[in-house]
Amino acid sequence: VQLQASGGGLVQAGGCRGLSCAASGSIFSISGMAWYRQTPGKQRELVATITSGGVTNYADSVKGRFTISRDNAKNTVYLQMNSLKPEDTAVYYCNAEILSPYGTWYEDYWGKGTLVTVSS
Repeated sequence: VQLQASGGGLVQAGGCRGLSCAASGSIFSISGMAWYRQTPGKQRELVATITSGGVTNYADSVKGRFTISRDNAKNTVYLQMNSLKPEDTAVYYCNAEILSPYGTWYEDYWGKGTLVTVSS
């Protein structure tokens, strides 16, 4: 199983950026999906989560600006980021809880990360 994130890049403060992350490989079912972010010297922090049923949760720092969504048919999770601030600059990682066809429990998988840089 692999998670491939894309969409990172350079954006000006106040601008928008969309990230996507597609899961591929031997997948029977995906439970929760999420986006995290990390800056140098800091711990990875949770940005947003979404359940298989579409229930979402956000970090206070991004509420009202970021939107997480998913396409279950495509095994893909998205993060739409609006009104970006320089403090949103980070490497963004996607995460998914995946059950393989012959597995007995959901396992955690991570994408490699995509860098988002917000210039002031």
